Amino acid sequence: MRQIVAQQRGETVLPAGTVRREVLDGILASLNDKRILILTGMRRSGKSTILKQIMQHTSSYCYVSFEDERFIDFEAKEFEQLNEVLVEFYGDPKVYFFDEIQNIDKFETFVRRLQDQGRKVIITGSNASLLSKELGTRLTGRYKPFEVYPFTFGEYLTFRGEEPKREEVYVTEHKVRILRHFEKYLSEGGLPEYLKTGDNDYVRTVYENILYRDIIARYAIRKQRAVKELANILATNIASEFSYNSLKKTLGLSNTVTVKEYISHFDDSYLFFELQRFDFSIRRQLALPKKIYAVDPAFSRLLGLNFSANKGRVLEDIVFIQMKRTGRDVYYYSGKNECDFVVREGTKVNHAVQVCYALNEKNRGREIDGLVEAMKAFGLKKGTILTFEQETELAESGRTIRVIPAWKWLLGFADL
Repeated sequence: MRQIVAQQRGETVLPAGTVRREVLDGILASLNDKRILILTGMRRSGKSTILKQIMQHTSSYCYVSFEDERFIDFEAKEFEQLNEVLVEFYGDPKVYFFDEIQNIDKFETFVRRLQDQGRKVIITGSNASLLSKELGTRLTGRYKPFEVYPFTFGEYLTFRGEEPKREEVYVTEHKVRILRHFEKYLSEGGLPEYLKTGDNDYVRTVYENILYRDIIARYAIRKQRAVKELANILATNIASEFSYNSLKKTLGLSNTVTVKEYISHFDDSYLFFELQRFDFSIRRQLALPKKIYAVDPAFSRLLGLNFSANKGRVLEDIVFIQMKRTGRDVYYYSGKNECDFVVREGTKVNHAVQVCYALNEKNRGREIDGLVEAMKAFGLKKGTILTFEQETELAESGRTIRVIPAWKWLLGFADL
């Protein structure tokens, strides 16, 4: 145990040139309250780096990563022994950083004891359901969650050495440069390590770790082939409707419950996310077809999606992830026509958003009709179409439609 702690102590140094994550401000603002802070997110999305960024703003801390294979046989009863070693190496730590602590059964009992002793505890995990289940049982109301996703477009630009300002986007040379980066972002996505190397095998390795360690092994799934086939089907059909019944038939499974469970495991592991169709009846809403989105374009591109033919769907995927990242209560609308996103605030739907790579004569009617139908359904006077680079304002059926470049909205330079 001393060996592990000594080695990991040397791993807390923040590498030079690290991108400051946007979620960091919210975390730092919560350092002084008594709650446990939880960072959840997909493997390799940057949680460990964020821990190191937090360490730059704290003193008297200690750190343990339970991803180390030497913790495989570690049990909850050994936490006190570990704590003695941490005190030996770090002095009297006031802040405890635990990386991937969900790997240890009954970890929450030790975390609660530390909190009761007045220690600040900050933990990470790559499974949202497992963490919330364990903490919800013993630590209700005692923790504050933060979700970590791959780089936003703003963070991607920072990584590429760009710091765009609102007033610069009207200067042609700056705008062209941002568009060039945005085109690459649609393909490369925001996995930090992948952006450094461009190694497609790295993305596949991350995917396989999620699939086998976070899903198949964790949930003791015997039908491994069905899970892998499902992942490929979902990746190939990003931003498309699906039903549990159709997937059940395609995969040759005996019931839809199994399909639903598999997809919930993908969701908990931050690989794929469901989007529900809006309906005023919750019961009907649960029975309606869903849409599926991937956490990052690199996965959909390498696991099945033909990128060159589906830039519109990739753009829609990026818009969805940004809405999820910012905590919006989002659905899709389907009536006679379809609207990609409607956003509910409280009890009312306040935004209707359509996404298309380029608005042209072939798709103009479909995109506008779907948006206007949703606007009428929810009594909205304004709607938005997010595109790759087009910007204009349209008047349709007595309503205003703003066409906005998606990158402007992603950077916070335009509102819905």
